[in-house]
Amino acid sequence: MRLRDVGLTKEEIKAKVDKYMIETYERFDMIAERGKGMYVYDENGTPYLDFYAGIAVNSAGSCNDKVVLAVIDQCMDIMQTFNYPYTVPQALLAEKICTTIGMDKIFFQNSGAEANEAMIKMARKYGVEHFGPNKYEIITAKESFHGRTFGSMSATGQPDNACQIGFGAMTPGFKYAEFNNLKAFEDAITENTIGIMVEPVQGEGGVHPATKEFLTGLRKLCDEKGLLLLLDEVQSGWCRTGAVMSYMNYGIKPDIVSMAKALGGGMPIAAICAREDVSKAFTMGSHGSTFGGHPVCCAAALAEVNELLDKDLAGNAKKMGAYFLEQAREKLPHLKEARGQGCFLGLEFDDKINSVDLKHKCFDKHMLSTAIGDHVLRLVPPLILQKEHVDKAIAIIKESVEELAK
Repeated sequence: MRLRDVGLTKEEIKAKVDKYMIETYERFDMIAERGKGMYVYDENGTPYLDFYAGIAVNSAGSCNDKVVLAVIDQCMDIMQTFNYPYTVPQALLAEKICTTIGMDKIFFQNSGAEANEAMIKMARKYGVEHFGPNKYEIITAKESFHGRTFGSMSATGQPDNACQIGFGAMTPGFKYAEFNNLKAFEDAITENTIGIMVEPVQGEGGVHPATKEFLTGLRKLCDEKGLLLLLDEVQSGWCRTGAVMSYMNYGIKPDIVSMAKALGGGMPIAAICAREDVSKAFTMGSHGSTFGGHPVCCAAALAEVNELLDKDLAGNAKKMGAYFLEQAREKLPHLKEARGQGCFLGLEFDDKINSVDLKHKCFDKHMLSTAIGDHVLRLVPPLILQKEHVDKAIAIIKESVEELAK
């Protein structure tokens, strides 16, 4: 639906949002009317180079043809059923995901926060049922981000983050240790600990990849202590980091892993995958979701996953991410550090450059990105990008930084 379809102006649409919506987002001054591939188009048909991809969602490109057709075809059959009957797309997607990433069982959800909530619930229930009523403590990382439901925001290791302020006491059962510090996690373990939960790449914490020593060390530590390793791959999963799942870059496997964002190719779907014995913690009535495993979302996700795998977009992410970091380090002024894994990228600038100002300056030059904190620009483009897109993005960022530094 576009402005021309409803006979309204841009300002009238903005006024309706101001009047009726509870706003918790800092908006771009545009109406996103169309998306295709590497570009989002505003109400005037102006193309914006997309280096945020709906925040790591549209990995096979915005409105990928095969995903769109899968949605249309499924909508013509059945759109929603709850989970009493079986559906074909749900069954096929479950098999595709589990066999591709080497996990045993899957449970579908609607969003990353819901997936992390389910992962927390499964781990706690497994601990209580197998080891006693107090065995539900989970250690997470400082500066982590796991979502905005009560469980997931309590797991988030950012006490000063707006997502935790003003809600009263957080859900008990969480401790926090320094990311990439194996000893800190080991020291945090108590007799009540059941699991360790981390992001392989901290996203909202500033785009910090886990070191190989840290993540492989956590796997070994969990094995030695009889703990569960829980990986939050809501942002890093499905080819963004140069592997199908980020944990594959480290040669390990989690006991439970969450995923969302890129999985649906633009449709809302999430999931957790678990090893079989752990998955048995969820029994009839212990967890559920009206829309989890929605047939249309599953059809879209199956098409998206096939596109990501068939086109080796993990390989492209690895190659283009390395090229981006190389160009950034060579060409960008006021850059303190360029870091990332695959096409999960962060640019940290010195005190002269505010990341929010930089995000808006890039927007003025028709490029979309996101800001983290005061000085980090996060870039999570569609994984179909090519060198020409990287070169254009670097040129826009460079020009924007130079203008801000004057």
